[in-house]
Amino acid sequence: MFIVANRVIVAEPFLEAFEQRFRSRAGQIDQQPGFVSMQVLKPVKPEIPYVILTSWINRQSFDDWVCSDDFKRAHANPMPKEAFIGESTIEMHEVIVSADRTS
Repeated sequence: MFIVANRVIVAEPFLEAFEQRFRSRAGQIDQQPGFVSMQVLKPVKPEIPYVILTSWINRQSFDDWVCSDDFKRAHANPMPKEAFIGESTIEMHEVIVSADRTS
């Protein structure tokens, strides 16, 4: 499995708008081949980044998403630069160990 973490610090006046974008998103990512899951993690303290985690079956699936027309549509109307503090960072990881609690 391949995990992508996008870390974004959002300026306080834009917090609700940022969250609403994910709540009302068009859902293009959900239909992508190789997509597994997405979580948007809200920080519990100011000036700590939101973390948007996406899980993919492999790196190629993620790369295909980034090159897709759906990706372009999903990112076509960005928030203003002043909505963010500093630059966002993207981390990519391959899962080597995973544990889940089963019922």
